[in-house]
Amino acid sequence: MIARWRGAGILIACAWLIPGVFASPGFRAGVARIDITPQAPIWMAGYGSRTHPSTGVAQRLWAKALAIDDGRGGRAVIVTTDLIGLPRTITDFVAARALKEYGLDRPQLLFNSSHTHTGPMVSTVLQTMFELTPADTSVIDRYSRQLSEDLFTLIGAAMGREAPAKLSYGLGKAHFGVNRRERTPEGIQIGVNPMGPVDPDVPVLRVTGQDGKLIAVVFGYACHNTTLNGSFYQIAGDYAGFAQADLEQQHEGTVAMFVQLCAGDQNPIPGGTLALAEQHGRELAGEVDRVLSAKLTPVNTPIRGAFRTIELEFALHTRETFEKELRESKGAQARRASAMLKTYDDRQPVHHVSYPIQAIRFDKSLTILALGGEVVVDYSLRVKREYPGNLMVAGYSNDVMSYIPTSHVLKEGGYEAVESMFYYGMPGPYADDVEDRVMAGIHQVMKAVGITERQ
Repeated sequence: MIARWRGAGILIACAWLIPGVFASPGFRAGVARIDITPQAPIWMAGYGSRTHPSTGVAQRLWAKALAIDDGRGGRAVIVTTDLIGLPRTITDFVAARALKEYGLDRPQLLFNSSHTHTGPMVSTVLQTMFELTPADTSVIDRYSRQLSEDLFTLIGAAMGREAPAKLSYGLGKAHFGVNRRERTPEGIQIGVNPMGPVDPDVPVLRVTGQDGKLIAVVFGYACHNTTLNGSFYQIAGDYAGFAQADLEQQHEGTVAMFVQLCAGDQNPIPGGTLALAEQHGRELAGEVDRVLSAKLTPVNTPIRGAFRTIELEFALHTRETFEKELRESKGAQARRASAMLKTYDDRQPVHHVSYPIQAIRFDKSLTILALGGEVVVDYSLRVKREYPGNLMVAGYSNDVMSYIPTSHVLKEGGYEAVESMFYYGMPGPYADDVEDRVMAGIHQVMKAVGITERQ
């Protein structure tokens, strides 16, 4: 599967360069949502400690889409999902259909997942986490196929509902996300590191109709969607799901869409219960509501988009690397070793993976930078230091193939750099130049939409 993703990265850019003069007079926007809750018990993604499929539904899961047309040939469609992540097997398939049927170029279509750990397994994401039976795999495959159909239908529904709209932007703060890379005598462990880097920003995009009524709100936060732990076996959207539901209840007729930001090394504190997930959701929704009621910055036309895939290299490995690992390990690590040995048997060992980077810019008002994988928070902080203007820096976008560490995190080691690769079925860790490669790709898409670094 991974081998099919290889190849030179291609920069695809769509840019509409007519300068925006008025505050959003040309925007048309449409929004839609679809229930993607599994209809039967299914293995849940995120915690390797689980021993059986789901046992019920605590909260419905949704996929939502916001379609925006700037009236000048520029367009953006943002799709959010209450899921662990979407693999390229799904996003590429849906994007190809959307191009053929709806005329959407790849830079115009952004997929993001909330990274809930109380949702279903999806296709190839975390493929070596469990020892699944053929029956288990069949359930996941059926769900993933239906999900692909639902996402395609959803995009068309949002585009079909476009009507004159105004966009505006604001920024809030939330503080229940805490760095989890705790330093111990045994090395970096998942715990609580109150001195570690965090990103408290809560970016908010407000979409209103001509009558001023709120149509949609897109908001983000950089925190793992993991208030609920591995002992919880009911389907739920965790804090992000509760935040969206709360906003939709407070604003009748509105669709609230959560975008997961660079949350790879951030956890919600405290955690462990459904009540705490609801509490975090209320806190986040309350901050979004506060921003919505404040004076916001108008978001202007035109829309420009760029999409690029780059190659991330893994550290050197050989067949002997995984033969030794298979002899000395068990569980997910042993399954990873077996998967890698099969790639050697097939004469297609995995030495790199394609990595998607996307930018959508609304004139000089707002830029959404969407990065694939479980991106650690340092990337968001660095991008906001290096680039001017209003930025929403998202992870978990267009593909979730692994954690994406910075050079510093890679050097320190720990779960995000090393052990997580066991569950993703990747041959990691990454090579030492991973941060340089990611940042070079970011520079390329930002330049393609007309944004230059701070001098």
